[in-house]
Amino acid sequence: MLRQRTSWITIIILIAALLIFAAATSRNLGTFGITVLSGLFQAMLLFLVASGLSIIFGLMDVLNFAQGGFFMIGAYVAYDVHHPGGLIDMTGAIPNADLRFFLSILAAIVIGALLGAFLERGLLRPLYARPIFQLVLTFGVSLVLVEAVRFIWSTTPYSWTALFSVREGYFTLFEQQFSTYRLFVIGIGFFLIVAIALLLQRTRIGIIIRAGVEDSGMVEALGINVRAVFTLVFTFGCAVAAFGGAIAAPFLGASIGMSSSFLLSAIAVVVLGGLGSYVGTAAGSILVGLAIAVMANYSAEFLNLPVLASMTPMLLLVLVLLLRPSGLFGERR
Repeated sequence: MLRQRTSWITIIILIAALLIFAAATSRNLGTFGITVLSGLFQAMLLFLVASGLSIIFGLMDVLNFAQGGFFMIGAYVAYDVHHPGGLIDMTGAIPNADLRFFLSILAAIVIGALLGAFLERGLLRPLYARPIFQLVLTFGVSLVLVEAVRFIWSTTPYSWTALFSVREGYFTLFEQQFSTYRLFVIGIGFFLIVAIALLLQRTRIGIIIRAGVEDSGMVEALGINVRAVFTLVFTFGCAVAAFGGAIAAPFLGASIGMSSSFLLSAIAVVVLGGLGSYVGTAAGSILVGLAIAVMANYSAEFLNLPVLASMTPMLLLVLVLLLRPSGLFGERR
């Protein structure tokens, strides 16, 4: 209990320090508002990759290096469904852009879930007792996903051009225009943080998952198929990552670089929050997302050093691990 309280105090202090620094280095309230909104937007995208990574590791002790690839696949599938000329051109059959966007997200989730189930059942299951082989396998799968995208969609980045109502909307705050879509993504992210927490803590499947983490043999003795639970959790984690890519695509587009860039930041979030800690992953995502946005704004205003923002997750990770080697909410393993 004391450790948890200390962890929350540390998170609050770090976030407060970032907000104070952002306010001090911003030209006006509008710039400060853009920085905070951009940070929360980035945080929710990181959470959608990192949450699946954390849940999979927490239950299965598998660090899925292909998680960034599922995020990338989700972005490409959503783009393909929503735009004309793709493998699945839905523009003629469904002219309504809002409905087509919903279907593009659904398609990304389904593809991510199917690929995740295949990866767990067909490739990972024989390697549960061999952790190094798991790392090599999932890293290899991430490379295969990148090459598959190269083959299907080429290496040219895609920019989302077919707009829909949420993507077109803007609102004004502090005399600055903000995209309504950023608020949409932030709202989705916070909703999922609460929904997944309730799923893990308050439902029967959540109880089974947490029991399987503690003693899988005992759970199997009660007549529960733990292997099926493992498959379900892995599939869910991959589907969430694909969903993240789908909702990121209207703002970020779709590119091969999404796989590695979001994976590295997500790993930093998971380790910073504590390996296998869902609460740590959620808190770490918000902390890292805000830190990236604050450093990007500071670099643009004073240093002209864009690489500072991309280095921020690792710098923050080093700082936290120096103080808490097991992460903010991690248990000593």
